[in-house]
Amino acid sequence: MAPNLTTMQPAETIGMLADYHFPPYITLAHMFHAPQGWAIRNREMTQFILQYVVDGFAHYPVEDIPYETRRGDLLFHRPNERHSIIKEDHSPYVCISLVFHFGTSAFPYEELFKHKHQLGNFADHPVETMLSQLVSHYRQPGLVHQMHCQSLLMRILAEAAQAFETGTTRAKTDALTMPKLVLIKNYLTEHYSREIQIRELEDVSGLSKNYILTLFRQHVGMSPMQYLTWIRINKAKELAIHSSLSFSEIADRVGYSDVHTFGRMFKKKTGQSLTQFCSNLIYS
Repeated sequence: MAPNLTTMQPAETIGMLADYHFPPYITLAHMFHAPQGWAIRNREMTQFILQYVVDGFAHYPVEDIPYETRRGDLLFHRPNERHSIIKEDHSPYVCISLVFHFGTSAFPYEELFKHKHQLGNFADHPVETMLSQLVSHYRQPGLVHQMHCQSLLMRILAEAAQAFETGTTRAKTDALTMPKLVLIKNYLTEHYSREIQIRELEDVSGLSKNYILTLFRQHVGMSPMQYLTWIRINKAKELAIHSSLSFSEIADRVGYSDVHTFGRMFKKKTGQSLTQFCSNLIYS
């Protein structure tokens, strides 16, 4: 039986990670669908943890600080920080868990994240795709896949740190722009199953096309149509997890009449097929 690397001291794991020759050392990367009654209480790990909510809701106290986590939330906690994960019976909980360490190298987590555990919400953000890609590479053996894992982990940490750093600088402008942005995002979310034209977003918000594009690039990191694609991708993931629909039925539900076009789009944006996404999902 293979040892559980996540419960070991960092130095003890290095000799068992054959394809790792330098930090960061990743000892776990998986997507987990929590069954009914599942919970973790008062656990302490000797390594760093990133926990991303793919779907659902859970209470996630860290060192007696209560957090409520929903889809898109990314949590980070340090070695030996006591934490619990408690899902509610009526709500699903699907998460991506990354457990990692840097060996004897110092990692400047306080400089990057201060004392924060909740790093922000990354639903429909490139970080979400990077996390899925990391899990996919982690499941495949060999040095090249491990290097992809390490590269993706560092990019995720960098993106999270940048979002954390810039979040406070936008507070004043958010008060003026966020209502319009939320209005457009809600419209896209409500009508994702059909073709949407940019002029519809102008009519809904009262803003010009150029201003809408600028607003999305500044606050979302992509164009409205790219955001619509991310909505469709995540709706497809939800349907794959929670329904028995075929891939062609899922494609039709999220606005694609041709399953092959949908398949190419999904793989281009996520780095994996919908079949691979489903195969990466662990239920127990």
